[in-house]
Amino acid sequence: MAQGQHLMLTERELLEKERKVCSWGDTVHYLDPPKFFERCEGSFLYDRKGAPYLDLQMWYSAASFGYANPRLGGALKRQIDKLPQLACQYLHAEKVELAEKIAKRTQKAFGEKGRVHFNVGGSQAVEDSLKLVRNHTKKNLVFAFMGGYHGRTLGASAITSSYRYRRRFGHFSDRAQFVPYPYCFRCPYGKKYPDCGMYCAKQFEKLFETEYNGVLDTKTGESEYGAFYVEAVQGTGGYVIPPKEYFPYLRKVLERHKILLVDDEIQMGFYRAGKLWAIEQFGVKPDIVVFGKALTNGLNPLSGVWAREALIHPKVFPPGSTHSTFSSNTLGTAVGLEVMKMTEEEDYERLVKEKGKRFLERLKALQKRRRKIIGHVDGLGLALRLEICKPDGYTPDRELTDRIFAEGMRGEIRTSKGRFGLVLDVGGYYKNVFTIAPSFGITEREMDLAVELLDLLIRKCVR
Repeated sequence: MAQGQHLMLTERELLEKERKVCSWGDTVHYLDPPKFFERCEGSFLYDRKGAPYLDLQMWYSAASFGYANPRLGGALKRQIDKLPQLACQYLHAEKVELAEKIAKRTQKAFGEKGRVHFNVGGSQAVEDSLKLVRNHTKKNLVFAFMGGYHGRTLGASAITSSYRYRRRFGHFSDRAQFVPYPYCFRCPYGKKYPDCGMYCAKQFEKLFETEYNGVLDTKTGESEYGAFYVEAVQGTGGYVIPPKEYFPYLRKVLERHKILLVDDEIQMGFYRAGKLWAIEQFGVKPDIVVFGKALTNGLNPLSGVWAREALIHPKVFPPGSTHSTFSSNTLGTAVGLEVMKMTEEEDYERLVKEKGKRFLERLKALQKRRRKIIGHVDGLGLALRLEICKPDGYTPDRELTDRIFAEGMRGEIRTSKGRFGLVLDVGGYYKNVFTIAPSFGITEREMDLAVELLDLLIRKCVR
């Protein structure tokens, strides 16, 4: 095929080809027909006709620093010209420098020395963390949260609460024991915060009161569970933000029973929730941190784990304990190093906090106007949630959520600023939550446009 010939094919022709030759095992066909985009810049995607779409999910919080970021693109181009590829059994400077920056920043946050191990995707980094847990504790079983999402490889699926990700793939003997998350708007215990007195945390604590609850040998004090996998702010579960008191309480229970705390920061890491690691917002020290996505702004994938020294030093986790051919790829480490330099040069903690506050104020004002539609609005940093409900303000309305999402993807919505589409992401336990993760570079004008688009879409889809 001649160079550029693919641009001559119509979307209809491309879709016909896609339906015949592409696996449908990914999430592309959640939208039917799937959407094509041609280019991206800043907070916008552009379709093949050049029409703009304001993106409020930025590749599931991967492109936090904006699409086609010139500084990060420049770092990638320089590395392509310098050292475009290298087998991961050899060293290159960017890997070492990036690992050092992450380790030093994490030590500053938690007061613990640790080391960094790189991989490619978030699920693979979760798999590496499971190896660290098993190696240290000699136990296969872990706790995880209802509503939690840690990936779709076999090991990650076993600790992700959604059965639909496991249903087709046989028996999972190492499936996590899932614990209710402190989702105060929809408390699984029917309590109201703060009058609940951390009832959910106390219910977890009660598991350890007697051997007949199935988690502890009370004669030896040994738990059958090696770790608890958490998201400080649930991602796919709908950007659910727990009360400040929850994680400190949970951490004390885990320490008492020698259970590791593994913090999954794949969606929330690198300032999405206003700190380098979201769990910093709750004053808790994890044993292991898993990260990915925004480290390379969605460019060459790179993920990894930080673990405290006792879990990962070479005497206990020696060479060959885990490996991936592309794990510390030169292009990803170059971009990741540039991301870390950017976060040292600009106060992203302040920037994300201030922009998140202003965006949340706008969303709450929209909620007041659409109280019978928007049941709940919340946010931490630039991780924001909008829960779509029936007129009672509580019953989930998945059908309306789907209509709003699909209408936004159709584009050509007439606003006071021109015609736009709106890219949203749907999450939540009942698939009725818009999880909003805008670019850190989002402007006041773009925030106004976002709220105007949401308001127009709600009005149109309700009718």
